[in-house]
Amino acid sequence: MWVRVPHPGYQIAADGKEPALTALEAIALEGYPSDRLNVAEIRKPLGFETRMEVDALLKEHGAFLPSTEQDLEHDREIANQAARRAQTALRKRRSDQRRTG
Repeated sequence: MWVRVPHPGYQIAADGKEPALTALEAIALEGYPSDRLNVAEIRKPLGFETRMEVDALLKEHGAFLPSTEQDLEHDREIANQAARRAQTALRKRRSDQRRTG
């Protein structure tokens, strides 16, 4: 997607923030409440892994985002994956500690 900026000195983003990210966020903040974008269509381009990250963005800008069963199931699966990875890492660390003693 290309966005034409009307003037070379026009500042679309706050200092230090990527203009492309600012534009994508603006599209998301407009598209979700108008039912033109769903959570996945917001999450993917912004690089978010979970619905919670989308919720945080919308909350930061004063937008409300209802949750569906599918959204909650996705978040639950991501949380379970993270918990399994943490448990595996902890078991490995304990096993390594016992061996080196």
